[in-house]
Amino acid sequence: METTGKRVLLVEDDRFLRRACEASLRQRGLTVATGADGEGGLRLARSERPDIVLLDMLMPKLSGLEVLRALRGDEATRGLPVLILSNSSREQDIAEVNRLGVSGYFVKSNLSLQELGDLVGRVLDGQSA
Repeated sequence: METTGKRVLLVEDDRFLRRACEASLRQRGLTVATGADGEGGLRLARSERPDIVLLDMLMPKLSGLEVLRALRGDEATRGLPVLILSNSSREQDIAEVNRLGVSGYFVKSNLSLQELGDLVGRVLDGQSA
């Protein structure tokens, strides 16, 4: 399969979901790096220079919110598009990440792998999710 040259960082602690998302995104020709916790995800975001980050909110070591704050506080990663994938639909969580500037917030239970790939494609093409 030919790759698009676009790099995705997927930070998700659920191994099954991480592998399913990774496989789906690779089928679209994307290069995917994965992290299983917030600390590793932040490290990868800084070293791999992805084109987009898919970020879970509830993770070990650092939460998605802590990772997002760190990304936004660093000149090198400030403008990086971030899609939040969470099990939480709490208004407070959504408002906080939107304030920090995300490309979208999606509740995992309401999102299919097809939809996820479509959303990633739209953000990478410069459209809103």
